[in-house]
Amino acid sequence: MTEKRRKKLITALKFIISAALIYFIFTKIDFKDVLQTLRKSDPLYLILAILCFVLSKVLSALRLNLYFHQIGAKISQRSNFKLYLLGMFYNLFLPGGIGGDAYKGYVIQREYQSGTKKVVSVLLLDRLSGMLLLFLYACTLALISDNTFFNGFMGLTVVVIPLSMLVFWWMNWKFFAYTIPIFWKSVGYSALVQLAQLVCVLCILQSLSISLDRVEYLFVFLVSSIVSVIPLTIGGIGSREVTFLYGAKWLGLDASTSIGISFTFFLITALISLLGIVYHFRKPKLETVS
Repeated sequence: MTEKRRKKLITALKFIISAALIYFIFTKIDFKDVLQTLRKSDPLYLILAILCFVLSKVLSALRLNLYFHQIGAKISQRSNFKLYLLGMFYNLFLPGGIGGDAYKGYVIQREYQSGTKKVVSVLLLDRLSGMLLLFLYACTLALISDNTFFNGFMGLTVVVIPLSMLVFWWMNWKFFAYTIPIFWKSVGYSALVQLAQLVCVLCILQSLSISLDRVEYLFVFLVSSIVSVIPLTIGGIGSREVTFLYGAKWLGLDASTSIGISFTFFLITALISLLGIVYHFRKPKLETVS
């Protein structure tokens, strides 16, 4: 099987999985209830949610550029923002072509010759750093939640918080020693990125007039963000919603409200990612800083 045919097959499978998951979701809930939830949203808080989401992506781009500079790819922040936005567009709207991360890696290697292995490594570490903070925030929310679902996991949660940080530091030190000088700074950026997204979801909750179980909804959002990174669907479509659906079931939350939150966050993501289409037709010229 040729590489081109393999990519088409993988893309087709992702579309099928996404469609199947969306169909499954709407066999479990009434779509009218979801629409009713969305109709009562407050536009002011939706605007604030969009601004918080944009802030999270700006911080995420700064974190990635920190890694790029560490491997000798001294790309300017302005060029990096353009490249990052283009990557968001590719990840969500062109799943059959070059993925966003793959395209960024290709461009950085072509322009700066940092070494394919190092470029791939920092792109991976950038993702893992974000996922680590998603996990840590989720554990923290589990500890402060009053939901009885978490009662049997309290001791384990207390242990895995410092353990996960230690394992991630060891992995960097053992296999990617050249990133150690920026380890804590990158983790700091990740903490701010995920905090901005949590505030984004809080604004969505406020927009939908949801005042109860906010900690639990935030927890499910964080878990869904981790799940959506797994490349089984198109842009995480379907996998995030299924996580919200089962999260609602296990934590005693309203399923229609959970799906409404998920769809609102996806629409915000799609709106901002669509802006990257400008750089699809006019590829950004990378500027270098000293």
